[in-house]
Amino acid sequence: MKFRHWLILALVLFGTLLGAQNTLQINGLNEAKFVYRTAADSLNAYFSDEFGFNLGYKNFNFGMKFISHLPKYPLEQTQLLQELDSSRLALEWKELYAGFEKDDFGVHVGTTEESFGRGLVFRSYKDLEFDEDHRMQSTLLRYDGKVKVKALYGAIANQNRTDRLDLAYGTDLEIPIIKGIRLGGSAMAFRDVNALGRYGNRDVFAGRLMMNKFNLEISGDYAYSQRYRYFDGDTDGHAAYVNAEYQLGDLLIGGAYKDYRDFNYRLNDIPLANYHGETLSDSSESGQDEQGWQARADYSLFDRLYLSADYAEAWNTGREKEMNDLYVAAEYVADSASFTLSWSHIEKLHKGHNWQKEFYPTLETDFSSWSFPLFLKAEFKTVESKQGNADVKRHFEPSLQAEFSLFDLGISMGVVSHWQEVSKLMESRYSPNIELKYPLFSHTDLLLFGGKEAGGKVCRNGVCRYVAPFEGIRAEVQTRF
Repeated sequence: MKFRHWLILALVLFGTLLGAQNTLQINGLNEAKFVYRTAADSLNAYFSDEFGFNLGYKNFNFGMKFISHLPKYPLEQTQLLQELDSSRLALEWKELYAGFEKDDFGVHVGTTEESFGRGLVFRSYKDLEFDEDHRMQSTLLRYDGKVKVKALYGAIANQNRTDRLDLAYGTDLEIPIIKGIRLGGSAMAFRDVNALGRYGNRDVFAGRLMMNKFNLEISGDYAYSQRYRYFDGDTDGHAAYVNAEYQLGDLLIGGAYKDYRDFNYRLNDIPLANYHGETLSDSSESGQDEQGWQARADYSLFDRLYLSADYAEAWNTGREKEMNDLYVAAEYVADSASFTLSWSHIEKLHKGHNWQKEFYPTLETDFSSWSFPLFLKAEFKTVESKQGNADVKRHFEPSLQAEFSLFDLGISMGVVSHWQEVSKLMESRYSPNIELKYPLFSHTDLLLFGGKEAGGKVCRNGVCRYVAPFEGIRAEVQTRF
């Protein structure tokens, strides 16, 4: 029934657009993927296809996407399937939207990707890294003149009860004060369904400042949150983030400060204020309880040598959890090649529980001006950790990657290894792989992947997940029109 309602709405909107204009523009993308995973379980073959298109009639646009997963291949390690699960089989129109834009005014109805400001208060988006969809079905009104106004009302399926909807609605305003200075503000309300089917409420009010004058760029956000009717009680939260950059000749210096308390929820994206996008702790999402600062600098020397440095620290109340993040790099650019040498260092401490540190030098070279372009990247990662009173454990994860082209064929080869001691180097785990990309036609690309991917921890958007290791083949065909 739900699909029928969406289809009727799509046909009505489509007919309206046809009658409104006589100039039709069509573009779209079809992505078909087959995955064969070498595994001992009974489920090792996956197929998916995503077909989406957009119709444009001057000021109008309309789009749909059909998605089939037979079944859906999970990216997270904990979600790998041993047996076929019917909930992973899907054939549906996943996206549906229509819009109208004229001069500075616009309206959008359906699947929505949007953010207020930098996303601290509200962001509706699709997370490609973790294959998670946080896009709302909403009505969005927009005015983009000197004064910018957005108003939104929408719903999204609850993460725990997919048959129930969470709600979000609010408005965002941005106004110029004087040349180079703008002020903004947001007011949002979120209604989340709990395990009993009742709504918990979160209301958020925020203000922000943006300034770009005299080689100085500053942006600052502050938000206040009121949460009530939740299982764990009523709580107030806040979020503050300030970022600044100043250009002094060939030197660019910058810094950031963050302070978050009870400000982590699904439809926002808080800045992490460190180079590698790391969370304060691998076991918790950012925004719950953390403070921190970041300092960075970039310097151009002799128009060919570029130096970069970025250092950040973060901690929670009481400093039971602490982390630091360092990145330094030197890049040399020649007429036909570039060379980059960098050092990364990430350390996290949970007092009385665990400590972990990873550091790695990286060398990258890019010979882009040759008739045979070549990119090389070598990295030697060392990981150290300690659990409670146990001894410190150490292992190494060196990797090597090469990318080049032979006529129209793009080739990418890589290998990652995992070993404890140098004496056991030949007995260690290796994950070699190769990916080929070839244009079958002018608008169709074929991608083939074969080999192993090590998987492991990936941190993005304030969340750390463990990506599943992979061994097998992937074949993908992308067609654009």
